[in-house]
Amino acid sequence: MSILVRLAQLAFFSALVFTFYSAVIPPSHAIQLVPWDKAEHFIAFYVLTGLAASAFPRRPLWVIAASLSAFGALIELVQGPSLVHRDMDFWDWVADTLAIGAALAPMLLVWWRGQFGPSQKNIEM
Repeated sequence: MSILVRLAQLAFFSALVFTFYSAVIPPSHAIQLVPWDKAEHFIAFYVLTGLAASAFPRRPLWVIAASLSAFGALIELVQGPSLVHRDMDFWDWVADTLAIGAALAPMLLVWWRGQFGPSQKNIEM
């Protein structure tokens, strides 16, 4: 396994742990990137998806998407009980899943173009 893949895996798992930790600590202690909670979810899962695709280049994208969406659902389930002082919100999971789709869309388009035409290094207009 190449050193770049190992570094990507380190970055991914570090970001995964940071995301989970940020989701379960009291909101007053968490880093706030933007004022809207759904945007923070979108940003976090967009980055996680890019890191996961880099960290596991041979893993099918649908597996990455399903795994990260399940991780987002797990976060919401952990936030449900009152002991973490957070609120479980279905729409947070929707924001997570939309971010996963948005991050994977360009990768899927590159794959799609490769399926139906010759590979081009330059895009002609």
